[in-house]
Parts: sequence; structure tokens; C-alpha cells
Amino acid sequence: MSVEAFRERILQRKPLCIRSGGSKDFYGGPPAGEPLDVSGHRGIVSYEPSELVVTARAGTPLAELGAALAERGQWLAFEPPGFQGGATLGGALAAGLSGPGRASQGALRDFVLGVQVMDGEGRVLTFGGQVMKNVAGFDVSRLMAGSLGTLGLILEASIKVLPRPVAQATLRFQLPQDRALEAMNRWAGRPLPVMSTAWEDQALTVRLAGAEAAVREACATLGGERVPEGEAADHWAALRDQRLPFFSGSAPLWRLSLPPTTPPLDLPGDSLIEWGGAQRWLRGELDATALRDRARRAGGHATLFRGGDRTSGVFTPLPEPLAAIHRRLKAVFDPHGVFNRGRLFPDL
Repeated sequence: MSVEAFRERILQRKPLCIRSGGSKDFYGGPPAGEPLDVSGHRGIVSYEPSELVVTARAGTPLAELGAALAERGQWLAFEPPGFQGGATLGGALAAGLSGPGRASQGALRDFVLGVQVMDGEGRVLTFGGQVMKNVAGFDVSRLMAGSLGTLGLILEASIKVLPRPVAQATLRFQLPQDRALEAMNRWAGRPLPVMSTAWEDQALTVRLAGAEAAVREACATLGGERVPEGEAADHWAALRDQRLPFFSGSAPLWRLSLPPTTPPLDLPGDSLIEWGGAQRWLRGELDATALRDRARRAGGHATLFRGGDRTSGVFTPLPEPLAAIHRRLKAVFDPHGVFNRGRLFPDL
């Protein structure tokens, strides 16, 4: 479908459900509206390896983009999840999700240099550029990250890329949750090349990445069991795309964002911890109000990531001043309520 065809659909002012690969249909509020397929709007527009920037259309599959970057020894360091395949750049940007390396490399929104979007009036708007620089005023490019398509139709994006680490190693330690959290926070305060951490079922897995000498020295300092290279690569990819056994099953999956030093919450159900303790996954039938109150008292928030009843909202309700800002933004970018109604919050 062409850009002009997108405009024609938008100007009909009927509710639209923006969709490309469909890999994240489960995320956010229930999809509503007539499907607007953007999967055909794909391809790399420009790629400057020496400038560490790539620009691609929204429907470009992450696998295709990743392959092009790998040829030049580069990658998307925020490791956007592909889930069961079919994930695209536009969907990754709209969802705003980052993978296991987020705590050390930065979040997806930190890598967004510029975007081109079509608003609810059918206008093509360009924000940002292809270089990192100070921004005066609203950084609309990063505003699109995590908006779940409620502000506009993303047409293309310019993303900062990074060279792949020269060396990597993965270590595993048998530790209970409290000791694993203590270790992750202790290591965070030391000059160690820790890229990713993950704790599950009494085992803490740590990925080191950087210069060969730094990785070698860190392995000697930390000890633990060295995980074979192939097994380690499979583990981190499976964690990124939620293919580990922990993520299987029909029980609701909750995602908690907490201060890394938060002690174990001792909640029912199975748990998995990432990002040095800052991201904690819970699987089980949990009371949403009680869980969100517990997360709030700990200084964080809780999201119903997959499964469960989504009709009352999957994200923590916003305080009224912040909700008012969201409503004003929606009114500016999508005054007729065309895009992805209810995906982010029930009243948007």
C-alpha cells in the first residue's frame, strides 16, 4: 500500500488498527478498528555504517534489517524482541520494547534519531534527523517510542546502530533470588563489562561483552560456570524473544519495572529477573490492584504484558495531570481518534 493509499484510508476518519507483522498483537489493549496493513511499506532507505545510522521504512522486518547490519559488523544494540517472527521496525518502535542488553546499552527510545509519520489529518510530518544532537522543545521522535501507534502512522525511522562487541562470554551462578539481586547490584558499581543479567529458577546468568582483555579479566574475577558459546547465544536470543519455558503457558504474564535494589517481593507465581533487578517478570493469576499497589510502594509500576483480562487496561493508570498531557497529545496528532483506539489506555 502506498503513502497516498494510507492517506485515503485515514481521511475516511474511521477507526483503524495499524498492523504489520502482528508479532505484538497481544501487547496493549485489545486491537480495535479496521486493519491498516503497512507490511508492504518496507525497505532500507539509507545506511551509513561509518555514521552509525540506518533509515528504514516501518514495514521492514527486523530480521532483514539485522542481516544488513551484521554484514558490516553492526547491530541494534537495544535488541528489540522479535517474538515469534514477523516483527518489523515500525512495530518495534511503536511498542518501545528492548531486550536483555537494555540496562547497559540503553532503551530503544535512546537510539531513535528521527521519524516520519502521517498524522490524523493525513499530513506527512518529519521529526528529528540522522545525527545525535541536543533537542530544543519536544522530542517527538522519541515520543513515538512506546505510543503503540496511537499518535500516528509511523512511515520510517532513523536509528542509531553500534558495532558488535569484539568479545563476549556468558557465566552462570547457582544463587537464590536475594543473593542474585545483591550480586547484580554489587557488580553494577564496579568497572565490569556486564551487558546482560537474568535470574530464573535459582540460576543467575551473566553476559559479558567488550574488549577481549576486559572480558577475559572479568571472567577470572567473577568465576562461575562458563556457558558454551552456542548455548549462550541461544539463551539470550530465547530470552529476548520470550521463547524460554518460563514464558510458555496460558497464565497471565506481568512485567514489573522496579528500582534494581528492590528486595524480593515474595509474590505467588513463577518469576524471572532481568536488567540487574530493574525488570521482573511474574507469571500467574494475580490481583491487578494489589500487584500495582505493591509495585508503586516499591517505587515502580506493573504492566499486564500478555494474557489475562485486558478490557480494563493493561498499563498502570496515570495520575490525572499526566493523563491530561496524553489526551492533549492525542488531540494534536489524532484529533478524530483514528489510530489504534484503546491500545495504550482505554480512553485514548
